Amino acid sequence: MSLEIAWLGLLGLMLAGYFVLGGYDYGAQMLHPFLRDGGDEQARAEKPEGGNAALDAIAPFFLGNEVWLVAFAGVMFGAFPHLEGTLLSGLYPLIVAILAGLVLGNAAVQLRRRARGARGRRVWDALIVFGGAVPALCWGLVVGLLLHGVPRRADGSFHIGFGEVFTPFVLVCGIATILLFAAHGAGFVAIRSGSEMASRARELGAKLLLGAGAAALVALLLTVFGSGASMTNRGASWVIAGALVVALGVAWWSFTGGHQVRAFVATCCATALPVLLVGAGHYPYLLISSAGHGLDIHDAVTDDATLKILSVFGVLVVPTILAYQAWSWWAFRGRTGLRHPSYF
Repeated sequence: MSLEIAWLGLLGLMLAGYFVLGGYDYGAQMLHPFLRDGGDEQARAEKPEGGNAALDAIAPFFLGNEVWLVAFAGVMFGAFPHLEGTLLSGLYPLIVAILAGLVLGNAAVQLRRRARGARGRRVWDALIVFGGAVPALCWGLVVGLLLHGVPRRADGSFHIGFGEVFTPFVLVCGIATILLFAAHGAGFVAIRSGSEMASRARELGAKLLLGAGAAALVALLLTVFGSGASMTNRGASWVIAGALVVALGVAWWSFTGGHQVRAFVATCCATALPVLLVGAGHYPYLLISSAGHGLDIHDAVTDDATLKILSVFGVLVVPTILAYQAWSWWAFRGRTGLRHPSYF
């Protein structure tokens, strides 16, 4: 296997890991107003803002999951500089929206407990939901744009404007992603919470998956009738799309049957598969235009000497990220309220 393929696989691994780990963060933030427990009268008197099952579930991992986004950006900057220059300049408005959502959402989560009244808490609650919904929606739009293809100028650069974002297929991908991330967050809250809250999270997750499945079906129909995804490798694309449908079905069946761990594993697969769909469906292209031309891996990757130098750092950094993630999951395993205190 060449270094180009290895680094392309690493780029996909970082983005897929971010979708899986950051996805349940965003989902829990979006579901925060729906998964609160005020408790009895004494609890409400002592803690009038109510319990924070969704926020308590993600608290030990809060901000740590963003490491995968930083790693993805680092791999793209170092190994695929031509892709970075083309992609980020075209997606500038969506990237800014994602960063704005991250900053506001993270600040709101940490400052909510400092609010002195109900009105202030409602403002922070709205910003928490905003901070989860905006990145989830924008990442769905990015995936939709990459699947559909973007216009290419005469000089070879790609241009992405509002006309490309506000197309039926791209919008449906954004809706499907925000619903999927929310269901993924519900699955994470279910495995981290007590039985009553877990039941509520499973019920909510099943409903959200029905919406995500309906949106995915619309995207599939648009592709079949020629206004959806423009795939280079159609065989691989249909296999991955089929796996995504199966993952959504298994997750819904598990939620309705009370199997929350299996449901969460299925939503993990469902959130990671769109990255594989973009990578395998377009290979050897990393960006594809609606006219059938694209930026392939050989044009996007840096030179071999740089890849060899980066590989030395990659051998050290990637295992460190994986070890840290494994340690954090092990250290904070178990349900909230039993082994771990309330953080937010």
